This record gives sequence, C-alpha cells and structure tokens, in this order.
Amino acid sequence: MNKPVIGVAAAVVVIAAGTWYYLHGNRAAPPPVPVEAPSAAPAADAEPAIAHPLPEPSGDAASKVPLPALADSDGALRDALTQVLGAAAVQEYLRPESVIRHLVVTIDNLPRQKVAVDKRPVAPTAGEFAVTGDELHATLDAQNFARYQPVVAVVRKLDMQQLGTVYIRFYPLFQQAYQDLGYPNGYFNDRLVKVIDVLLATPQPGGPIELVRPNVMYTFADPTLEALPAGQKLLIRMGPDNAAVIKSKLMELRAVVTAAPIKRSP
Repeated sequence: MNKPVIGVAAAVVVIAAGTWYYLHGNRAAPPPVPVEAPSAAPAADAEPAIAHPLPEPSGDAASKVPLPALADSDGALRDALTQVLGAAAVQEYLRPESVIRHLVVTIDNLPRQKVAVDKRPVAPTAGEFAVTGDELHATLDAQNFARYQPVVAVVRKLDMQQLGTVYIRFYPLFQQAYQDLGYPNGYFNDRLVKVIDVLLATPQPGGPIELVRPNVMYTFADPTLEALPAGQKLLIRMGPDNAAVIKSKLMELRAVVTAAPIKRSP
C-alpha cells in the first residue's frame, strides 16, 4: 500500500487506494480499468440529509486565504501537505496532477469491485508481488507483506487532527469533485465515512490464502474473498499486521471526520 496522501480524505487513499496494487505476475501488466460509473446518482430535486457534517475551518490565517479553483489546486494542496507530512514524503508519494479528483474517484470506488489504476493519486507499491507455489497451486507469500511496511510505518505516524485541518480547509474542492463525478446532491464526507466503515469491516482469513491465475492477474481462489470490495481485498493482501495498523488509523480518521459541527455565536 502506498503513500501518505492528502488531508483526511487522503489518508483513506494512503490507507487504501494509494496502496492499490493488482495481483499480477512479474512482467505482464494489466490493461487500464475504466472507472465504474456511480450505480445511481440521486435525483436532481432530491436533498438528502447530511449525516456527517464537517466542522467549519478554524480561524487561522491559512483558512482565510481564498481557495484556488479545483483545476488549479494541486500546488496549494501540496504546499499544505508539506507542512504536515514533510517535503520528502509529499515528493516521493504524491502524484503531481489532479490530486483531489483522483482521490475522490478512488475513494468512491473502494467499496466496488474495481478501482481505476490510472486514477490513483499516488504511485504504485514498489517490488514484485510474491506467491508461493505455481499457477495451479499458489498461496499468498508472507514475504509480500514486507512490501507494504514502509508506507504502513508512515501511516502509523500520521496525525489525523493535523490532516483533518487540511481536509476541512480544502473540503469545498472535494465536494465539487464529488458532485462532478455524478452526485449533484451528494455530500462527499458522508461517502468517505461509508467507505471507512466498509474497510473497517474487512474480514481476516485464517491460514494460507490460496490464489488462482485465470489470466494475467492472480485472484483469490475462495469465491467469497474474491467477491469482496476492492478496498477490503487490498487490506487482506497487505497481511494481518499491516491491516491492523491501517484499521486503527481509519478509526482515528473516522472520529475526526464525524466530529460535531462547531457552534458559532450569532
């Protein structure tokens, strides 16, 4: 799994989408996967209730600076994340273009069966996917879990309150990108919380995880596992120890983004 990403929402991608990596062989690369369209966009006249409103931005100087347009937001976002994550982490992990749009697309697709590889906001995990056995009788090799340890170590140190400040500051742009995706009356933070809940519900299989390779990519031999959402399958592939760290940080993240709105005096 790869890369500390953007604000609170970015944390999910760091935690999930950013670490997305297909179960593939050493050389063959899978073709790009198209983004799944939303299953059913809300009716234009619908006004669904907001379940998890965000607190208002704090009154510091940064929050008073006007936000850039969504199309021009990459530089400002990278600068804000550099203050929280450090320049080296942002430079190494974060892809430079359309970060917010790619985050929103990826997060929205994590509970689905596929995540578009070409829409990831971060670079893929380094190293080769490791299996034990052959294409007829393969299991997930525990050595594969080590590929995710560097980014998991970064995620373990993330301060979700600080990331939350960045997320809340840039939230109008996340909301715009979500509406542009096909949810004109949707509220992105509600979708984010739903995705976190899906990831937290990831089962942890016991014993070796058997794989099959019907074509280019390895898949889970157990049809129940293979039918899980893309985000849950990613956490399983990371290994139980790494997944436990990610779930712990997701719970912290959920607490930040579901905080009660700040009450303002009239």
